[in-house]
Amino acid sequence: MAERLATWVWTGAGALAFVAGMVNVVGYLGFEHQAITHLTGTTTLLGAALADGNGRAAWQLAAMLLAFVAGAALSGLLVQDATLRLGRRYGVALAIEAVLLAAAVPLFEGGHFAGPVLAAVAIGLQNAMATTYSGAVVRTSHVSGMFTDLGITLGHALRGLPVARRRLWLCLLIISAFLAGGIAGALLFAAVDYRALYLPALLTGLTGLSYTIWKHKRRDADEK
Repeated sequence: MAERLATWVWTGAGALAFVAGMVNVVGYLGFEHQAITHLTGTTTLLGAALADGNGRAAWQLAAMLLAFVAGAALSGLLVQDATLRLGRRYGVALAIEAVLLAAAVPLFEGGHFAGPVLAAVAIGLQNAMATTYSGAVVRTSHVSGMFTDLGITLGHALRGLPVARRRLWLCLLIISAFLAGGIAGALLFAAVDYRALYLPALLTGLTGLSYTIWKHKRRDADEK
């Protein structure tokens, strides 16, 4: 459970939730108010578009869902497991995410729908990469599950039941980081428009590079 979460998992979860918050708010404030990570809302809007006979909107919304799934599938190809473990190709996955986010910027600026599609692929890749660790669910692209877990934990506390305190702190960390990313993304979007996405691209790239360097150092230390 979260009581056994390693420091690198806490750090990565917070950083990636911040990134997702930034990407989502830029998509929402920019291209046709298209949320990137909010698949529940996107699916709801798809149902409304289909019921209304709005083919263009339905196609775009379906494409966003499929793009997110494609990103998750790419994660499955690279990482090959939904459980977080040291030694897996997280550095490669994060580098690809960074490239996708950076490539989305000029497409967004040109008003091309490929911009939000690439961003959705990037976040789908990220979310699938960080799914579970030691039995604890670690979602970084949306916070509905985190709020649910937070409520369950508080309910247990009110009943006097044992509370997984570190799980509680993990929920608060991801929620706070996602919110902070949304704030930062909105402020940057107001200042530099879609170029705000270069910051999450830089963060994911640096996180992937740091993980790769740390992994190799740890491997060398173990071999000695």
